Amino acid sequence: MCGILSDMDDIRTPPNNAEAERAVLGSILLDTTGRGEDRVMDLCLTNGISPDSFYDQRNKAIFTAMLTLNRLGRPLDALVLIELLRNEGKLEAVGGVAYVQSLIDQTPTTAHAEHYMGIVREKHLRRVMIDRATDVVAKCYDEREYPDPQAVLGEAEKSFLEIGVQGGRTMSWSAAVDDSFNRINAMFSSTGVTFEGLSTGLKHLDEKLQGLKNAEMIVIAARPSVGKTSLAMNIAESAALGQMLTLGGGGYPPVKADGGKRHPVMIFSLEMPVEALTKRMVAGRAHINMWRLNRNLCPKDEKQRLMGNLFTAAGELKDAPIFVDDSAGLDIMDLRARARRAKKQHGIELIVIDYLQLCTCREASRQGSRQIEVSMISQQVKAMAKELKIPVIVLSQLSRANEQRGDKYEKPKLSDLRDSGAIEQDADVVFLLRRPSRTPTDPDSGDEQLAIIDVAKNRNGEIGEVKVNFIKEYTRFEDRPLPVTEPEGFQTSEPPPQGPVFSQDPLM
Repeated sequence: MCGILSDMDDIRTPPNNAEAERAVLGSILLDTTGRGEDRVMDLCLTNGISPDSFYDQRNKAIFTAMLTLNRLGRPLDALVLIELLRNEGKLEAVGGVAYVQSLIDQTPTTAHAEHYMGIVREKHLRRVMIDRATDVVAKCYDEREYPDPQAVLGEAEKSFLEIGVQGGRTMSWSAAVDDSFNRINAMFSSTGVTFEGLSTGLKHLDEKLQGLKNAEMIVIAARPSVGKTSLAMNIAESAALGQMLTLGGGGYPPVKADGGKRHPVMIFSLEMPVEALTKRMVAGRAHINMWRLNRNLCPKDEKQRLMGNLFTAAGELKDAPIFVDDSAGLDIMDLRARARRAKKQHGIELIVIDYLQLCTCREASRQGSRQIEVSMISQQVKAMAKELKIPVIVLSQLSRANEQRGDKYEKPKLSDLRDSGAIEQDADVVFLLRRPSRTPTDPDSGDEQLAIIDVAKNRNGEIGEVKVNFIKEYTRFEDRPLPVTEPEGFQTSEPPPQGPVFSQDPLM
């Protein structure tokens, strides 16, 4: 029975409407003014009509010729079209002069051109879905070439979701200017630092970034065991709970920028299992030193106090909109597919990937170059941020280059990003994290709590260092109090700035 159905499917004619295709072409020929004001052709381009939208090969060839004339600024009338087709040796193949003339004769009016386009586009969409579904079916049967069904599922989902976004989004220039005007105008009525995205939970870092913006790829890079996972998890906690990371008088204060709104967060933990991740987050929020607790070094009264903190922290985090996927060695295409599902199901507003070098890319791994593989992973992460229109934080390892330069501070540079320069190129924001206490030659090595977040790249804003506290016992970052050493009304940990420092790289 299945074989019979398969044979019936093979002889079916793919969805198409020849009359609608001819009406679209006829409307283009009827509408032309000869002055470059080809309204119907402009509508075709705006509505995503392409040569592939036409099933009839004659119509496809004619529309291709029309696109050539439109690009050259030549009139889109029957005589000029016939001349081009004749010069290209395609006139007889499309049915000759009679077929071109029939397009005009059989089109009653151009008033319904958009309706005809809609029919052509819908038939094309059905053909595309059939082609992609057929490809998926073939891969499902080919177990030798495609042994992992999850990989096939991820590619299938990506393939079908791409259909809906083909052609991208076009915003008129006037609408874009109005949108920008409204955003800038809102800043005049603001009494504090304005935000265009999510808060990091660290006041002084927010002041430099103005928030984690939509469609941005934010890289947190550091050497192993410096605290990049802790920083990312702290930012995720702040976004999910709508609270700052530094304790105030009555607990963790809400993020003022959006009134303490909670933002769903998706965490891809490729390194740590979800149990270790949640244990660290709960203990850090409760200010519990797990090393002392594990060794039974806490007095009874301290245990009672910490137990109260634990119940409070666990209760707050239990209801937080945080979703964790701790699959190891996740392929970047599978990761993107899971991110799409999470965005659709839970309205995810921030994604954290820990960490980039643990991702894989099947397409690139076959080439045998780790640098090419990491480059493709980085490109896919940036594409995911743009596709989902949310900030994506991705952690990355640094090479040992900063330890070999002879710099007493051992400051990392953008060029130290491990495995590929594409990470530096694709990222919108790069944090280079270091802790001076780990570098004996650093003048600040005696400050055990000092951590420095160097905003080394910020495509849309200010760069520079931000000093914060890292409480190692709780694996937690907090704001660092700023000393009052400047003229009245000016507080900073650095000399008074002459103005914001912006990236000077013209490619950024």
